Amino acid sequence: MVSIMSLWLPVVLSAVAVFIASAVIHMFLTYHNTDFRKLPDEDKVMAALRPFGIPLGQYVMPQCGHNAERREQAFKDKVKAGPVAFLTVMPSDYGMGKSLALWFLYCVAMGIFAAYIAGRALAPGAEYLAVFRLAGAAAFGGYALGLLQESIWYHRAWAATFKSIADGLVYALLTAGVFGWLWPA
Repeated sequence: MVSIMSLWLPVVLSAVAVFIASAVIHMFLTYHNTDFRKLPDEDKVMAALRPFGIPLGQYVMPQCGHNAERREQAFKDKVKAGPVAFLTVMPSDYGMGKSLALWFLYCVAMGIFAAYIAGRALAPGAEYLAVFRLAGAAAFGGYALGLLQESIWYHRAWAATFKSIADGLVYALLTAGVFGWLWPA
């Protein structure tokens, strides 16, 4: 067994590696450019929503407060008339700084999770491949598998989800490699 504290270096370095890889993926590679489509008459839709001053948050329309309401004809009529949508409202002065900081903290958390799993299962001096497999599997679970829910429940395009899962595989492989390289003797 290896303590998480003795794995602080692979945790931090794997987070840095993943952070850099994600920057390269999203800034220089273009395959995520088609993850979101543009609304028809986007300017008109934005102008129509603006007067409502919708607070930050996540919304669904039409929304029903309880399961019994789903069976009511008025709700069924709203759904049938459409549009049915999930909406995330963000601040108009949306900046990347906070999101990047939170992403880095998430990468650290994934490293800690991988350290916990591998550290409980393996002893100091474990072979590179054994460390790689365990740390990589733990990191893949955290970076990739939860993304499937977006397509299952919120109808995110499956292509976008699979591209993000491929990104998660890259992040997991980087995490696995760093852990295998820096595993305590």
